[in-house]
Amino acid sequence: MEDQPQQDRAFEFDGTWQEYAPIAFTNLLLTIVTLGIYRFWATARSRRYLWSRTRFIDDRLEWAGTGMELFKGFVVVLFLFFLPVFLLNLLSQRLLLSGYGLIGGAISVLVILSIYYLIGVARFRATRYRLSRTYWRGIRGGSPDPGLVYGWSSMWKNFVGTLALGLLIPWSMVSLWNERWNRMSFGPYRFESHGRVEGLMGRFLLCYALPFLALIGVAVAMVPMMMAAAAASAAGADTDSPVFAGLGAAGMVVMILGLYFLIGFVVMAYYAKFFRQMVDATSLHTLEFGFTASTMDWIKLYLVDVALVVVTLGIGYIFLDYRHWKFMVSHMHAYGEINVDELTQSDLPELHQGEGLLDAFDMGAF
Repeated sequence: MEDQPQQDRAFEFDGTWQEYAPIAFTNLLLTIVTLGIYRFWATARSRRYLWSRTRFIDDRLEWAGTGMELFKGFVVVLFLFFLPVFLLNLLSQRLLLSGYGLIGGAISVLVILSIYYLIGVARFRATRYRLSRTYWRGIRGGSPDPGLVYGWSSMWKNFVGTLALGLLIPWSMVSLWNERWNRMSFGPYRFESHGRVEGLMGRFLLCYALPFLALIGVAVAMVPMMMAAAAASAAGADTDSPVFAGLGAAGMVVMILGLYFLIGFVVMAYYAKFFRQMVDATSLHTLEFGFTASTMDWIKLYLVDVALVVVTLGIGYIFLDYRHWKFMVSHMHAYGEINVDELTQSDLPELHQGEGLLDAFDMGAF
């Protein structure tokens, strides 16, 4: 996790893992001692450090959110969402067991649709909250939109994208990115995003075809193995011996691991192109943004993540937030000019309730 010097540019990160280590280990200890409750304060503490070590143009970012805000958001969701869902599930099961299948099934479908709707709302509100608690030169961002309409858009666009044999998933991803960021602002200026699907379908179709190609590949790989086993049996070798069984098992393990790596590589190639293309299509007033991470950059990031967690028997997990934030900032660029004298504070109300929905769905990407 060595930190390399960065060139002078719009976004810079000058934190070090040595500085972050005391924060990470203290967060881990307090989270364990409090049976997980401290994790909200741990998140706020980590963000304060990472934001404070991130420079944009001529000033550092500041994270103004608190652990209490995140905790309150989670508690609100717990009582307003999870408790009703739990009770509706009990009611649905009771109705099904009592012979009221139609009503019980309808309630189950309603619960599932509600979850899909709220996942969209969660993503929108988390972005809004993070912008509203991020300050640069005393200016913050946000959105006047509560995200309720976006929740419907997320639900039907994901449904359509998946229903069409999955072929419209890139369209739904691009459309939702544009819709989400076009409703966000920073200071007096709105973000604008005009991302397009063109350029993504080639990589997506490779993801789409991968399962079929994998089956063909496994079948092709099995042929020489079966021929070798038949030849050995004809020569009088004991194909039921532990040696042959071990070789067969090793071959299967190698094929499975290779398949997982191939799937990860192809999916990452699509996502890397998607993220680059969408960031490039996003702007703020006179500023244009860009993201330079290639597919191999993403793969190296996650391979090192896995190695770090495995080698440290799981303890290295506490450094992943640091690594991911540094990765994003190191590859983020901004082009154009900004007149800081024209910047005024956002007139949007400050948000004092955190990412409860996103955290509840365990989708709280840092």
